[in-house]
Amino acid sequence: MIHNYLNDLNDAQQKAVINTEGPALVIAGAGAGKTRVLTYRIAHLLNKGVPAGKILALTFTNKAAGEMKGRIAGIAGPEIARYLWMGTFHSIFARILRIEGERQGYKPNYTIYDASDSKSLIRSIIKELNLDDNIYKPGAIAARISTAKNNLVTASMYSADHGMREYDNASRMHLMADIYRIYAMRCFKANAMDFDDLLMNTNILFRDFPEVLAAYQDRFRYILVDEYQDTNYSQYLIVKKLAAVHRNLCVVGDDAQSIYSFRGARIENILEFRNDYTDYQLFKLEQNYRSTQTIVNAANEIIANNDGQIQKVVYSKNEPGERIMVLQALTDMEEGFNIASDIFDKRFSQQLNWSDFAVLYRTNAQSRIFEETLRRKNIPYKIYGGLSFYERKEIKDILAYFRMVINHEDEEALKRSINYPKRGIGDTTVQKIFELSAELNITPWSIIAESGKYIEHFNAGTLKKLLGYVEMINTFSLNCGTLDAFVKAKEIAFGSGIMKELRDGKLPEEISRIENIEELLNGIKIFTEGAETNGEPSTLEAYLANVALLTDQDNEKDEDRDKVTLMTMHSAKGLEFKHVYIVGMEDTLFPSPLSAGSARELEEERRLFYVALTRAEKQATLSYALNRYKWGNLERSNPSRFLHEIDKKFLNFPQTGGKPFRTSFLREEPQPYPARARLKKAGNYLAQNSTSFSGSDPSEFSEGDAVLHDRFGNGLIVSIEGEPPNTTASVEFETNGRKKLLLRFAKLKKI
Repeated sequence: MIHNYLNDLNDAQQKAVINTEGPALVIAGAGAGKTRVLTYRIAHLLNKGVPAGKILALTFTNKAAGEMKGRIAGIAGPEIARYLWMGTFHSIFARILRIEGERQGYKPNYTIYDASDSKSLIRSIIKELNLDDNIYKPGAIAARISTAKNNLVTASMYSADHGMREYDNASRMHLMADIYRIYAMRCFKANAMDFDDLLMNTNILFRDFPEVLAAYQDRFRYILVDEYQDTNYSQYLIVKKLAAVHRNLCVVGDDAQSIYSFRGARIENILEFRNDYTDYQLFKLEQNYRSTQTIVNAANEIIANNDGQIQKVVYSKNEPGERIMVLQALTDMEEGFNIASDIFDKRFSQQLNWSDFAVLYRTNAQSRIFEETLRRKNIPYKIYGGLSFYERKEIKDILAYFRMVINHEDEEALKRSINYPKRGIGDTTVQKIFELSAELNITPWSIIAESGKYIEHFNAGTLKKLLGYVEMINTFSLNCGTLDAFVKAKEIAFGSGIMKELRDGKLPEEISRIENIEELLNGIKIFTEGAETNGEPSTLEAYLANVALLTDQDNEKDEDRDKVTLMTMHSAKGLEFKHVYIVGMEDTLFPSPLSAGSARELEEERRLFYVALTRAEKQATLSYALNRYKWGNLERSNPSRFLHEIDKKFLNFPQTGGKPFRTSFLREEPQPYPARARLKKAGNYLAQNSTSFSGSDPSEFSEGDAVLHDRFGNGLIVSIEGEPPNTTASVEFETNGRKKLLLRFAKLKKI
């Protein structure tokens, strides 16, 4: 018997859980317990007798799906929960396509190309067509193809669309449509789909095979969608089709946290839900369990400035908490030191973990300064959304072998594995294989597997090496469908020669690569044990299907746990930290200058600020610099307009004696900042006193001082370290860059 889980919910949450019939829109404010509502709603359906296999739950990370399934298993029992269809959009529809994809010409063992595979294939096509990769940039082309697919525009539709061809011509990419066509053809020939294909092909499957759509409409009597505001057009259509018969669709989300339009997310999906389902029920979860009252109230003031939203009033019953600290720095480097020092002080004075702190910025480029300043204070950190474990060379190398073993047609895996470790199959041979493949319209594997047929193209030594590679891959393929993934992966790691290659190396990075492969094998072991426990396939094919769909949040390892997190605000969605620093709060940086001319885009930037602020549990700090380096020049900045949208009673200005920053800057003519004025004064002083220069007493200097040096000119002290007489200062000079000077010998003049 399921325990009385409803007692764990507040009134609003209970209503959202027990009203299971018909379309429902659950608007969940930040920290309002939406995951709990989704979990308990599914548990409630199971308690009512709905078979687990009739429930479809779609999330945006495998981690979220796993946590929810674990909670449901704890309430309803693991034997019931294991039959739920629960996972990310991509993982669920990849599963359906493995069952139904043969109708579209795909084999069930198809490969899923990640972003780097897609770019590699596009790069090859650009080279084959002899195009200029400065015009035809692989990243831009991959993004254009992705946008087309997410709007259900196939290669043939793209080619026939006059507007798209005109856009490409204006961009000097006259052959964009041809690249898309060749890319789609090559993926199909390689029995591969990229991430966007998983959604587009599902839509095409349901369109072209109505009997398949009908079967899944019947199967999924209840559909639940998390983070509905982040769905794109393709995802929206799939959900709408599947829910058309039974109409028991529950979508959960928050329009105030819609921040992914650059990925194709459509806020209209959640705002217009009421138009799609006129008989819908609306449930609002407005109690924030995460943050202090001060943080919640400040966030409400920010988002109230947006017009396009579903009205709600989020509140908190937690302690009032400290006011939000606003830090002002003279320069961007000083901003970095301010934040690093504050983290260091709070960590030890409040007995916190490093992982309790996060620094959020608008662009990835801002991380450099914070990496430098944290390193100088020996503060451990991790960059969230940086190079994924699965993007490391040695991991991609061994995964390429796994992919070849499962799917011999995988072109990208073949390219990566055919001559690694080196076996004497050079680039010229590989190029010849692919040219023959294109000429004869067969796969590269077909060429090398039957290379004896093409003896005029390869010499005897090369033929022997090609057949050796084929024999090795075929040997690895034996028992692949019966042995568990760990046994087979270990066989490939050692049998391919990869482990020997790395062990023979003497460099430290090669030792690190061996450790990474060991970590991969450990992960595969954990996967097989979990799959066997849950009664799911534990083969190498099942492992590959799982690992191809992992997201950043799924990739975190134990070694990353107790570190300060550095990330973009976009990456912070769904996470929470005790202390959050939102940096670069300047009007030329956040909101992004690209949004300045569009009210719609400015509203999305404001939603991004709302998301960033509501990541904080106990305390939030907002930081800006009065001067920031851009293209080597120190340029003045204004505080972000978003700072002025928060009532000053929620803010604390410790550096200015409690006085807020200038509030009317948007209406004033630009005035030089004090730092600029001091620098100018220093320059004038140097010109007037160049013959009689003497330095100030070293004890007079503080961080942020404008100074003068007889050789380097005028500058700003960024940091001071050490004890007298060995005190050093890092000084950013206007024309000579940064210098580290021993103050007792530097002869710096304080201005």
